[in-house]
Amino acid sequence: MTYLTGFHAIGEKIKSCKAQGKSCGPLLVAKAGPRAREMVELAIECHVRVNRVGSFELDGLAPDNRGIALMTEDSQGLDNLNPSLEEFLKRLGGKKNALVLILDEITDPHNYGAILRCCDQFEVDLVLSRNRRNAKNAEVISKTSAGTVSYVPQAEAANLVRAAGQLKDAGFWLYGADMQGAPVYKKDLRGRVALVLGSEGSGISRLLRECCDDMVGIPSKGKIDSLNVSVAAGILLYEIRRQAVSPLTDPVGG
Repeated sequence: MTYLTGFHAIGEKIKSCKAQGKSCGPLLVAKAGPRAREMVELAIECHVRVNRVGSFELDGLAPDNRGIALMTEDSQGLDNLNPSLEEFLKRLGGKKNALVLILDEITDPHNYGAILRCCDQFEVDLVLSRNRRNAKNAEVISKTSAGTVSYVPQAEAANLVRAAGQLKDAGFWLYGADMQGAPVYKKDLRGRVALVLGSEGSGISRLLRECCDDMVGIPSKGKIDSLNVSVAAGILLYEIRRQAVSPLTDPVGG
């Protein structure tokens, strides 16, 4: 059993369950502050049961609660749109500007959640990762993603190299993110694109890197050697989506 405690996470989970015709809850309420009352009203509107509980009981179930928690039966708290890669490719049809994000060893739940928030903003069609996310991280991911975990399609593959091959067979070009890569705005990123992000420590694994058609980077002049992976994800995803509707440009005139 998983308990969501972030207000955004609770609200988006309730709304997504209603939209998908799924059940969730009950909503456990110990302290009814203004935000908690909003969640109670939403739960009632969406036919989610509301249970009043004592603060001591709620603290035992969800220690980081703010007077409210939503119980979800999904053991990972990530039950939204989880197709297999094969199902995703089958549903893709003739979509030309499809965008897949491959996460290679992004294990920090805060980074994962922040990346999902970027994916929601830039309409990523699928987030593909190798490691199964632990139930204990579900609340962190949901809270960090501001609830967008309930909307971003996610799939898992036992072998990302094999999955990369399947994407290439389906017409995707693979681009790996690397500090030394070509400036992202100088690459033609229109069409079906799969962007690969590696961990901040070791980067993209060698075999997966060899699958990439090219490496792209973000030109910067900072004193440290790299951006946080979730920040880099936002910049790169923005450029890919920008190119889908605009011609290539050189923002620094070079």
